[in-house]
Amino acid sequence: MLANLISWITDPNMQWILAGSLLLGLGSGVIGSFAFLRKQSLLGDALAHAALPGICIAFMLSGVKSVGLFIIGAILSGMLATFGISAITRYSRIKQDAALGIVLSVFFGIGIIMLTKIQHSGNGNQSGLDKYMFGQAASMMLSDVYMMGAVSLLLILICTLLFKEFKLVSFDPGFARGMGMNVAFLEQVLLFMTVVAVVIGIQAVGVVLVAALLITPAVAARYWTDALGLMVLLAGLFGALSGVTGTLISSTLSNLPTGPVTVLAATSLFLVSALFAPNRGLLAKWVRHWRNRSEVRQHVEGAVIRQNAGTVERGAE
Repeated sequence: MLANLISWITDPNMQWILAGSLLLGLGSGVIGSFAFLRKQSLLGDALAHAALPGICIAFMLSGVKSVGLFIIGAILSGMLATFGISAITRYSRIKQDAALGIVLSVFFGIGIIMLTKIQHSGNGNQSGLDKYMFGQAASMMLSDVYMMGAVSLLLILICTLLFKEFKLVSFDPGFARGMGMNVAFLEQVLLFMTVVAVVIGIQAVGVVLVAALLITPAVAARYWTDALGLMVLLAGLFGALSGVTGTLISSTLSNLPTGPVTVLAATSLFLVSALFAPNRGLLAKWVRHWRNRSEVRQHVEGAVIRQNAGTVERGAE
């Protein structure tokens, strides 16, 4: 297994794929931090499932597996899903979580029907299209890696340039509006960036699990710090580590789907953070609880000893 892993790492094609997975995880973690802070964790899952019809329609119209066309179709489908969610919550009494569930189910169902129709169409180019369900990073071409890396770097650059604005919109939209910021526009920018982050990760992680790469690193990073800047940085690092780990393991162990392995890697980082983070981790909380109980016990015992000593002294007098 070690020899197989070394051969994969030294392969130039694999190095490009690893670089693409690293940038994908980095960008997803950064964007996911703002989605997590704005309590829109489920939105990424809905957008990922909603992207499947767009991918299928792009293939049906073009007849070829073009990642560029797939991204365009998935973005359009994802934006249509966001408009649907907004319309349901605005013009009905249905809450946002229910609207997310409705849109997710409808779009994903339509996507599955289209994917089944494509697979039975006899088109030879449809081979491998099902990899978009659970992801397969090893099937990416060099052009795919270029596009994925470029888009991920662009997302990170936008977050860096608009960090202060995104921070205010995420924590206090009212204050940001009072500062003269166009909150509605900034929210739409964040939403569009979330759609793009989800879409570019579909080929590597798959529509079913790409949302986990968006949110899990951010949740894990939250355990380590209260500072947003450091949290975003840690989320990007955790996402990059998850992407690289998932790609390596899935490529070396009998071509396992990348999505589930990447999610397991991200979940492992989350568990480590939840257990061992110095302030918010369960172990740290248990240690503080034990210390507090010990201090209270010592205080009570000291008070009892002093009280008994005073009673003895008064009795001797």
